[in-house]
Amino acid sequence: MTLVGYARVSMPPTTSRKAQHVDNQVQRLTEAGVSPENIYADDGLSGKLASRPQWDKCLNYLRSGDVLVVTKLDRLGRSLPNLVEVVDDLGNRGIEIRCLDQPIDTTTPNGKLLFHIMAAMAEWEAAMARERTLEGLAAAKVRHGGKLPVRGPSIDPGKLEVARQLFAQGDIPAKRIAEIVGISRASLYRALPKGGRQTMTS
Repeated sequence: MTLVGYARVSMPPTTSRKAQHVDNQVQRLTEAGVSPENIYADDGLSGKLASRPQWDKCLNYLRSGDVLVVTKLDRLGRSLPNLVEVVDDLGNRGIEIRCLDQPIDTTTPNGKLLFHIMAAMAEWEAAMARERTLEGLAAAKVRHGGKLPVRGPSIDPGKLEVARQLFAQGDIPAKRIAEIVGISRASLYRALPKGGRQTMTS
């Protein structure tokens, strides 16, 4: 088992406090048994970003049987549903999660239980969001005489172009492209031409 640490601060690089926070996280990870060479840290990057340089390197380094150690869970995900997705993905790869400031340690029964409770909360949150969306659509139909207004493009053209270029290379999975660009995999497939890479490269 290898302990791998990840630290992140979202404060601007010009803020002196930022470096102190990074140092504090790194120090705590080291004290928790993580070797300094196995610690990855992103400075001044928001957790809302789908792709972060050191986070990407950390994900590529992790192997089955490893334990990812963080000081707080919000270092990993930008929202509860996203956090659940990240941990599920790591779990499918045989990688456990250990959090120093919260009782989350998926290597223990209690830690697994608490995370499953969090996952249930995320599912509930998603269900409430869907319900609010349906209510909003119904209200929009009423306002527009029973028909929904025509929607504009749902994906920023710049993001779409980046996605098309990455997809055409043929060596990056669609799921990873969607994460990098910041859209869902379903949106990516809907936006690309039918026939996939073969159509784009022919």
